[in-house]
Amino acid sequence: MQDTLQPLIERALTGQSGFLEFYLRDQSRLPGTRANLELAQDFSQILAFKAPAYPQATRTLLNHLVHDEKCVVSNTPGEFVLMSGVLAFGYCAACIPVWRLDTFPLLTHYACSLSGRVREVTALALQKLLLAAPGEILPALVELLKRGDCLQQRACLAAISEPSLLECAEFIVPALAMQRAAIERLHALPATQRRHTDVRVLRQTLGYTLSVVTVACPDSGFALMCEIAAWNDPDINWILRENLKKRRLAKFQDHTARVSDLLA
Repeated sequence: MQDTLQPLIERALTGQSGFLEFYLRDQSRLPGTRANLELAQDFSQILAFKAPAYPQATRTLLNHLVHDEKCVVSNTPGEFVLMSGVLAFGYCAACIPVWRLDTFPLLTHYACSLSGRVREVTALALQKLLLAAPGEILPALVELLKRGDCLQQRACLAAISEPSLLECAEFIVPALAMQRAAIERLHALPATQRRHTDVRVLRQTLGYTLSVVTVACPDSGFALMCEIAAWNDPDINWILRENLKKRRLAKFQDHTARVSDLLA
């Protein structure tokens, strides 16, 4: 795949992007149940390697790939082209520090995309930035979670709730604080608003991110679970039950039993 992509990317950087775009569309696996995320990641990785030498040509190419956002139809090759462009923005900004100031707001925009697949790669792009520049991106992510809407909150949670990231101590406390902040905002929403799609998406994300972070800090994570179980909030209880199902928590039987007892 990479042997095919490299010459196509090199050609696209000279202004001939049609061949690359045709390849991305043709290999997208869309329409279908699962887009070719491996291809989008390979494309992003190769482009990011070349981007520092060709920053203007790279930005021109990426702007072209994402320019049809409002016209993109879900589950089509066009959606995959948009996905690839969004993901590559994160990869390239990770390699070009001066891009980060512009790229982070761009990704906060795509976090609200109508396309679930675009929202997924936005979280991956934010994750890439977080790894490259934690001192710069982590405070921005925390602030976005505080002031952003439900879909932007969802992107923040998905970005930081990654086991490999949470091996770094600097991410653990902020990650748990972000779980708490999102849960508290959900708890504060009136029942009528909780039926909205964006709120349901946030709830679904919390249904797995809380357990990912809890594995990294079991005492604090389970303390939070016990605290929110006492709220007797049906949506919060759903989040807890979903997390308790995760195999990653199986080794914490005493802790999970305590939370289950509170939910009973």
